[in-house]
This record gives sequence, structure tokens and C-alpha cells, in this order.
Amino acid sequence: MFGKVPGFEIPQEMRAFAEKSVEQAKTAFDNYISQASKAMSAVESQTDAATSGARDVGRQALGFAEENVAAAFAFAEKLVRARDPQEIMQLQSEFAKQTMQKLADQSKVMGEQMQTAAREATKPRS
Repeated sequence: MFGKVPGFEIPQEMRAFAEKSVEQAKTAFDNYISQASKAMSAVESQTDAATSGARDVGRQALGFAEENVAAAFAFAEKLVRARDPQEIMQLQSEFAKQTMQKLADQSKVMGEQMQTAAREATKPRS
């Protein structure tokens, strides 16, 4: 669909700016995840055994979010290094396929985990 475009070249300044922007966003996200994990730990210390299923689901969701954003940053890093529109399209296609498969897998895991949590929450306590 897209071939090499004669004379197409991303200026070095633009590439450097894009790489720096991706790195800054990645750093900001890493800080956010760190703070979210600390907040999750604080909440967990105040919960009892009856909420362990919800806690596990929350931790799993946070883990999946971290995985997905890390994959998006890795994709962005590849994208800013692309040499031509054809490579950009190839990278986008691969990323979309991988993301859809990962989301399907994660949805299955989350569904199973939520069912387990619901069973545990409704189990009669002695």
C-alpha cells in the first residue's frame, strides 16, 4: 500500500523531540504506577479477609494496565524510529494484532478472577 517515499526523512531534531517526549511520558507513567501501588498497599492494609478477592482483582487490573502502557511506550519508541510510511504501517498492524490478543487474554483472566472473587465473597462464613 505504501512504498518508500523518495526524499522522506524525519528531521533529526523532530526525531529527538519525539524520543524525549516518549521518555518523559514513560517516566511520568512510571511515577504514577509507583504512587498507585503505594496507594493500593495503604488501602489493602485497611481491608479484611472478606475483600481479598476484590484486592486480587484490583492488583491484577493494575498489573495489566502497567503491561499495556509499557507495550504502548515500546510501540511509540519503535514508531518514532520508523524510516518510512511502510514501516509505520507495519508497526501499527503488528501492534494492533498483539494488543487485541493481549486484551482478549487479559479479559479471560479478569473474568475468571472476578468469578472466583464473587464465589468467595458469597461463601458462607463459619
